[in-house]
This record gives sequence, C-alpha cells and structure tokens, in this order.
Amino acid sequence: MKITLKDGTVKEYAEAKSVYDIAVDISEGLARMATAGMVDGTVVDLRHMVDADCELSILTFQDKEGAAAYRHTTSHVLAEAVKRLYPNAKLAIGPSIDDGFYYDFDCEPFDRATLDKIEAEMKKIIKEAAKIERFTLPREEAIALMKEKQEPYKVELIEDLPEGEEISFYQQGDFVDLCAGPHLMSTGKVKCVKLLSTSGAYWRGDENKHMLTRIYGTAYATKDELKEHLTQLEEAKKRDHNKLGREMKLFTTVDVIGQGLPLIMPNGVIIMQELQRWIEDEEAKRGYI
Repeated sequence: MKITLKDGTVKEYAEAKSVYDIAVDISEGLARMATAGMVDGTVVDLRHMVDADCELSILTFQDKEGAAAYRHTTSHVLAEAVKRLYPNAKLAIGPSIDDGFYYDFDCEPFDRATLDKIEAEMKKIIKEAAKIERFTLPREEAIALMKEKQEPYKVELIEDLPEGEEISFYQQGDFVDLCAGPHLMSTGKVKCVKLLSTSGAYWRGDENKHMLTRIYGTAYATKDELKEHLTQLEEAKKRDHNKLGREMKLFTTVDVIGQGLPLIMPNGVIIMQELQRWIEDEEAKRGYI
C-alpha cells in the first residue's frame, strides 16, 4: 500500500493503518497537532483506516478543514455540557462555522450568566479528556436509540436520511450524538473555548417550525489565538454601523414598524442630502447632465 503525502513523499505499508497511526509514523509532533485527515480529497477522521493506495494529507488546526473538525468536536462538548446541566433540553444540530460553531437546543433561552455556567462545564469535560469513539447502526436501531434517549429532532433527521445511508454516532463518555463527523480523538484535544452569544433559530430554518435556542461559540488551538479573535470581535463592535448610526442619531427603529425598516433622523437626512448633491455635481462634471 502506497501513501502519497502532501509534499510528494511516498510511504509504503504492508497492512491497513489509521490516519492517526500514519501521522505518528511521520512525526509524533505532527500526530499531536493533527485534527483530521484528507484521503483523496475527502476529509476523514484520524481514526479512519487507510487500506489502499491514496493521497493523504494530515490536517491540523491551521488547515480550514482541520479547524472545522476541531470546532465541530467543541460543539459536541457544548451539547454534552448542556445535557449535564439541563437534562430535559433536546438536541438539534451543532455544526462548525467560520471562526466558530453553534448548537441548537429545544429549551428555555439562556442568559449570559447561564452561558458562563455552561462554559465552565465544558472546561470540566475537556479536562476529563474522554476518548471519542465512532460507531454505526442500522436505520431502525439508530431510530430506537434516539427514541430511547428522547431526542425527537435526531429521530427526524435519521428518518429523513436516504435508504442505505450510513448512520454514524460519536460517543464521548456517556454522551452520544448522531453525527457524520469528523471529530478529534478525545475531548481533551480541545484547548481554548469561549461561548459568545445566544439567539433564537427556527428548526431547519423554517419559520413554520419550532423556535430553538442557539448558542454560538468559538474555539482555538492556543490562548493567544483565542485572545486575538476576541479582541477583533470587540473592535468590530465599536465600528458596528447599527451601533454608530444610533449613537450619531442617523436613524432609529420602532417595534411597531419593525427592526428591518430604519427611520431616518434629521442627521441622517443631512448626510443623504449631501451625498445626493455630491453625486449630482460629479454627474455634471462628467457630462451626464
């Protein structure tokens, strides 16, 4: 079996090996940093078994796909923390997104104090460093498992999968979640996490379906990276047009009309008039009038 690495190096093995074992064979330092693998262009778990000739890249947090696996794992840590603290909460979905992740729950809304409590529980779970294991189940057994755990949203997701689709789960300690992956090898591989905000979100983005509670968060491989990101978020808030426009009394909104329809105030009208005059002057200079 020949494995062609990203730099063109070829590794040969007589038997099947996991992506993680290949990473260890390349470098123990690389294996410590690895978050996922890419086999012939497809992102896979580090636990994925390679049994044929292929092109392989070992992904780290510095790779887009590697960061996504890292943050997706963190979303599962979030889900476990919520279930520990609020056992009646129902799980929906929890993907990675640009610069972070979110998870949707069917439960009462959370305030900042509650987010801090959940974040503290997440750090306990990370410290426990539970091994993350993947397993699959036939369709009926998968549905039965989620019904037993009283997770109706997961049951719906499984029932909507095409016939013959592989149904996989990930388990960390006592926590089990329906998921296609990939994930890190252990919850202890998550280093730095911060819960940012909460909002409402319709199930499957459909306004006719139930409103869920969404928690947004972010995760980084180092404290410095996390600190830099949080600083950038704070700086962006200072320059938020919605905040600045209200402070400068350029516009306002009222609930009766709706938050999506701003009302222009006198200062805003002055700016609009000045811009209109400038446009007309420019058009005249360029011969359009």
